[in-house]
Amino acid sequence: MNRKIKLLSGAFLLSGLFLVYSFTPSPDNWPQFRGDGNNMVVTNANLPAEWSDTQNVAWKTDLSGAGWSSPIVYDDKVFITSAFLEKAAPGAKPGEQTAPPLPPAQPAPGAQQGPPQGPPSPPVDDTRYKEEIYRWEIACFDLKSGKELWKQVVFTGAPRIKKHDQSNYACETPVTDGKRVFAYFGMTGLYCYDLNGQLLWQKDLGAYKTLNGWGTGASPVVYNDILFVQVDNEENSFLIALDTATGNEKWKVTRDEKTNYSTPVIWKNHSGVELVTIGKWARAYNPETGALIWELNMGEGMAIPSPVYDEGHIYLGKAGGPNKPGMLYSVKAGSKGDITPAEGSLVSKGVEWSLKETGMANPSPLLVNDLIYLLGSRGGEIYCLDAATGTTVYKEKVPNVGACWATPWANGDKIYFFDEKGITQVIQAGKEFKVLSKNTLTDKFWASVAIADDAYIFRGVKKLYCVKK
Repeated sequence: MNRKIKLLSGAFLLSGLFLVYSFTPSPDNWPQFRGDGNNMVVTNANLPAEWSDTQNVAWKTDLSGAGWSSPIVYDDKVFITSAFLEKAAPGAKPGEQTAPPLPPAQPAPGAQQGPPQGPPSPPVDDTRYKEEIYRWEIACFDLKSGKELWKQVVFTGAPRIKKHDQSNYACETPVTDGKRVFAYFGMTGLYCYDLNGQLLWQKDLGAYKTLNGWGTGASPVVYNDILFVQVDNEENSFLIALDTATGNEKWKVTRDEKTNYSTPVIWKNHSGVELVTIGKWARAYNPETGALIWELNMGEGMAIPSPVYDEGHIYLGKAGGPNKPGMLYSVKAGSKGDITPAEGSLVSKGVEWSLKETGMANPSPLLVNDLIYLLGSRGGEIYCLDAATGTTVYKEKVPNVGACWATPWANGDKIYFFDEKGITQVIQAGKEFKVLSKNTLTDKFWASVAIADDAYIFRGVKKLYCVKK
């Protein structure tokens, strides 16, 4: 794409001067990755503060499929996606799931760690995956009891692309608009069901090589009856908008990007509504037309964490790796055009501040009461930044923490995060660092939590858990 791209000056119109929007998720629903407000922030006194294998677990349901995708919740239903290996390639030795090289969509997922941090990639000429047989499923569970209400096999057959040996083929978190649930399985396809499990439509968005054959992870997003899917890869990257009722294409834009894993966000700010994506360039699009609003050159490297925002700014960055710190930018609402700071500068007409060395890692940042919390992927490092200035409030380390793939969340005056061992750390929100407590579930965890009214829904490797008082 030409860097001197013409930006559509009237493409971003509003019906009024002010936009009233709550960044707090619905108390009943968690319809997408990181919740209704894309922010993992709730205020609910009915949620439990403590839990364990024997305390405040309302139900747990066995799982057999693999997936780094997070659960979502709508009304009394919980939805998850999974992939099942039915036939291994000759000579392969499938084993227990181990830590993924990338977060789930979060990735991976996605969902939601970059190449230097993961184990060695598969050989580029390894085509054994073509001899494997998988079964891809979406399943629905009753929120009150954990009983499986329905499941649908969306596809059975050989994978169309490789994945990392320690990843799986269900890294993207599904999304619902309250009438339909959309399950995107990367290069395997996109499927739309009603909430009772009836297939409404499906769409093949193509199959393209990913970096080192590591697979995909960016989750789909819904806004205003439009489903958005970011398909970044090594061959043909694009962003597509589909009609939620029919799957028909509304618009599609080509992206000069390679493989990325960050899930896009709908940013409702005091200037309008923007669809924001991260890659080598951070870009904001008009969600109705696909017109480019602003762009920011963030440099090389894969994008993994998703942004957080308030009405005035969006905070976005990339995960760091060995000898390469993560970066973070604060972009002003109302920005237009190329807002990349000039060489040697950290600010521009659209960039309030930028940090080239931060604790940004695989988990997405958390924004609470004008403070940004960054969780390290390994070792329990916590960074707290002032959102207005980017200055460091504190940098601390919670002891005895394993690898962290899931995004932290906030409830009231507490910050929560869990490692892959199922140990949830509870720290005090605010400018003073203080570890308050910890809770444990015996399983392995990479998917981010879903929060529904008075319950937490955790997806482990072995079980799906409902934690409530």
